[in-house]
Amino acid sequence: MWRLSSKGASGFSSSSTAEEVTQGIDGSGLTAIVTGASSGIGTETVRVLALRGVHVVMAVRNMAACREVKKAIVKEIPNAKVQAMELDLSSLASVRKFASEFKSSGLPLNILINNAGIMATPFMLSKDNIELQFATNHIGHFLLTNLLLETMGKTARESSKEGRIVNVSSRRHQFSYPEGIRFDRINDQSGYNRFSAYGQSKLANVLHTNELARRLKEDGVDITANSVHPGAITTNLFRNISFFSGLVGLLGKYVIKNVEQGAATTCYVALHPHVKGLTGSYFADSNVAQASSQAVNTELAQKLWDFSSDLIYRCSQNS
Repeated sequence: MWRLSSKGASGFSSSSTAEEVTQGIDGSGLTAIVTGASSGIGTETVRVLALRGVHVVMAVRNMAACREVKKAIVKEIPNAKVQAMELDLSSLASVRKFASEFKSSGLPLNILINNAGIMATPFMLSKDNIELQFATNHIGHFLLTNLLLETMGKTARESSKEGRIVNVSSRRHQFSYPEGIRFDRINDQSGYNRFSAYGQSKLANVLHTNELARRLKEDGVDITANSVHPGAITTNLFRNISFFSGLVGLLGKYVIKNVEQGAATTCYVALHPHVKGLTGSYFADSNVAQASSQAVNTELAQKLWDFSSDLIYRCSQNS
């Protein structure tokens, strides 16, 4: 199916790879942070950004696995500028520690790729007593982004280069709970559905992106924010879904993207000159796509922003 897919306005399609969509782009002089960089599309995103000359900071929970990834990338690309820093997005304290250490390093920041995520976990609470998928996929990235905005703005001003924030969402954002975000029942175990909870966190990614884009534009900051759907990919994200391996066996390459194709849209939005100036958009298959009606609801986006800020504040008061 991927081989028969048609190209969109960008000239790319669902079968395009991350290397193909960044062919000929010189990313030297740019610095990027990629969360969840120790496996799957995160690793491929780091590899391709490094291949294009970008200095990449891998923000990861598993430092041992990341060291192996870094070793493999440097072996393939001897001039690669890659480094690892520890980050557990399910912990607000870890997010704050990472942001503080990054800012202390004095590095600029042109690109922030909020890629890390977990999917369809049984009901669990994070260290801050927030439902784990919402905490990891949305709240952690929401706080991380806010803590790094000043550095990104400074880099954009001093380099005269547009900063870019890429939030990796999913088409599953269309399959949240009926009300979209369960503001009054985020931590309610009764009625918890692991797939709807995943959809809720991915809807939050798109809503966060859109409200962030609006605020940055309003403040006249030269930073764009866009969300992406990478496609269905065989990665560790599906480790909690036993039937998925059987689905892959049945449908294989006809429905499922490989990692090289899965990282394409992220890399396209992060680096391609055709995306310059575009903000508050949702991309799939390296083309602008249509998000759900809930995802483009500006009132819901503003409500989520206020809710997220208040939740983080309350957690900090209790810690």
